[in-house]
Amino acid sequence: MNKGSSKGISAISLTTAALLMAVNVALSSFGMPVPGGHLYMNDVVICLAAILLNPVEAFAVGGIGAFIGDLLFYPAPMFVSLVTHGLQAVVISLISHKCLKSRPVTASIIGVSIGAVIMVVGYTFGRAFIYSTPEYAVLKLPFQILQAAVGAVLGTFLCWKCGIHKIYTRITAGRG
Repeated sequence: MNKGSSKGISAISLTTAALLMAVNVALSSFGMPVPGGHLYMNDVVICLAAILLNPVEAFAVGGIGAFIGDLLFYPAPMFVSLVTHGLQAVVISLISHKCLKSRPVTASIIGVSIGAVIMVVGYTFGRAFIYSTPEYAVLKLPFQILQAAVGAVLGTFLCWKCGIHKIYTRITAGRG
């Protein structure tokens, strides 16, 4: 397998995706209590992974990671998580890697913003379907918005301001 090649996945990309998927599963297992519900921090990892990785790897981290986390700890919304977080990660990755190549931070911000909307809408409709009550979905809407916003802001911050993107790029370019 060639580093940086589009023909295969490198060991570094695979390891990064696996590590981030494990963190996603772990963060899916518990939420921070907030008045009226819980705030889950796995969106931070999903946004970070989607900015760093290609769309397939991002889907694995976001969609499959959230699916496994729900399967292990709270299975009712696991398919909603697979589709919603998977689509969220793919869209963020595509926008981050294909749009505004001369302004990657701006592209990432646009990507996580659109990803946040996907997450909020996906979970709102998913909850309404799973629990057969739109009222429950609307009740949880403020928590979904907060979770999406925190995930988008912290994921982008970790990636660009804390240097994770720079380190990942250096390692994947073989200058590790």
